[in-house]
Amino acid sequence: MKINYLIIKNSLILLAGLVIISCSKDEEVVYVTETVTETITVPGPTVTVEVPGPTVTVVSSIEVPYSYEFARAGKSTVAFGGQTTRLKMADELYSALNTNTFTKAQLLEMFNDGTGFSEASLNTSGKKMGNKTAGSQYASATVKPLFDAMITDFTDNVIPNWASDASNGQAGMLTDATRSIHVNAKGHEIDQTFIKGIIGAMCVDQIVNNYITPYQLDSGTRRAENDDGTVASGKDYTNMEHKWDEAFGYLYGQEADYTRLDLGVSPTGNGTTLNKYFKKINASNQVGIGVTVFNAFRRGRAGIVAKNYEYRDEQAKILKIELSKVIAYKAIDYLNGYMTKIAAGNTADAFHALSEGYGFVMSLQFTNDGNDNPYFDNATVNGWLTQMDNFWTVSNSDLESIVSQVKTAFGI
Repeated sequence: MKINYLIIKNSLILLAGLVIISCSKDEEVVYVTETVTETITVPGPTVTVEVPGPTVTVVSSIEVPYSYEFARAGKSTVAFGGQTTRLKMADELYSALNTNTFTKAQLLEMFNDGTGFSEASLNTSGKKMGNKTAGSQYASATVKPLFDAMITDFTDNVIPNWASDASNGQAGMLTDATRSIHVNAKGHEIDQTFIKGIIGAMCVDQIVNNYITPYQLDSGTRRAENDDGTVASGKDYTNMEHKWDEAFGYLYGQEADYTRLDLGVSPTGNGTTLNKYFKKINASNQVGIGVTVFNAFRRGRAGIVAKNYEYRDEQAKILKIELSKVIAYKAIDYLNGYMTKIAAGNTADAFHALSEGYGFVMSLQFTNDGNDNPYFDNATVNGWLTQMDNFWTVSNSDLESIVSQVKTAFGI
């Protein structure tokens, strides 16, 4: 039979084969086609094969497309429509939190029931944001109610005082030379705390703590089904393939063309959630993170197709670490931004930045260090949120301490 291998040692002189370099695959992958007469057992990604003559060490080849395109029998196996739907829901809910025209019941319906949106297709999708917020196996059950409480605070306190002057203990409008914002009694601009919290509690949590973990990928019979090529009922993909794609969708689900070759180089930043800030980090804090993350997504998916789960999990580890950095960078940026702006006397602009920072600090508990541990646990994050809680009295020294600890933990 014919088997493709990537040769590790200088074994071309030992094997009669054809070297094939595919222009549509990863540049670093070189394939050797060799005729092997005996049965080969592959216990993992590396196997020693006995051929007439010397023994050579080979690694099972994995074909990795440059774009995120995978097919079976000529049909695409990539699907993440549910993730695109939830990202659109987040956009519309964020927009609603920027106005004074929605009731508490309407906003909670959008968040928890997945209905009440202006885009009709969202209302009939059967998808919801609420059940995917702090929904991973690692998330604290105390987090989801915080988002419901933000909606309640907004409708009960901010909207009734929409035109009032805000002050310590008084919700209302806050204006400086740069902007006007509507805040609660503690200075929180709730549309910002909410959506930045969702970036961690929904987008990042679902990617790094759920869909790319063995807990989800290998659940039940999914590994056996993937080994056998058994597709989900009525679908063209295996359940394992689909779970990986759902993770991909929480980052790239609002890309107009997720199959484009330069997706890693230039993410569009569409929407109001993770991709928006992923683009910012790729352009400033860590140039090249876009390529690193995109490569890990397509290589991990290729590992699933090749049934090489060690390689899949290596790519998952990269994703966990790199996407967690997006949260860390933005938490640092916004806390520092607050301190700069408050020193300049622009209180509204400073509270706007601190509201964003508050949401990203909340999101730190959903990061993953690559070994399925958060960089900061729920208790630590709650302690920081308590220190930050009243924007009118928060101290720079507390914020500087948080920034220092985040930098140290992430090595940035």
